[in-house]
Amino acid sequence: MAETENKTPILSRLRAPKGAVKKKVRVGRGLGSGLGKTAGKGQKGQTARHNRGFGKLGFEGGQTPLYRRLPKIGFKNPFTVNVATVNVARLEAFFESGAVVDVAALKAKGLVKGKFDAVKVLGNGELTKKLTVRVDAISAGAREKIEKVGGTAEALDAEKTEA
Repeated sequence: MAETENKTPILSRLRAPKGAVKKKVRVGRGLGSGLGKTAGKGQKGQTARHNRGFGKLGFEGGQTPLYRRLPKIGFKNPFTVNVATVNVARLEAFFESGAVVDVAALKAKGLVKGKFDAVKVLGNGELTKKLTVRVDAISAGAREKIEKVGGTAEALDAEKTEA
């Protein structure tokens, strides 16, 4: 019974397996250590003075880096507004008379896709159906054609600016 008690692991008896723990090599601590003087880095040069894979971002060994050699061109406007456009001819083809045309309806019919900030109806084409159009913006020509056949055109963007 006493033998089995000795074999049970107790925190005070835990030890790492043989060869698992290695002594840390202290470089640059005298010639007798084997890694004294130059500390295993060799003599002079970049690798003796910096780490082996010199970590300066874009560094090319002293040559002018690529990001400085190339011309600086272009500008990305952070305030750009992506407007999806729909012509009245497309409204004529996809909607029945008396329908309400809004952003959700246009998405459902596949007339506007992807990412956009606003939807604008343009006046290209003919319109014969009476529609209620509620979108962010409507051109003057489109508004005229929609109201000419008895429909209503409401620009939601105008409501935002008035409020």
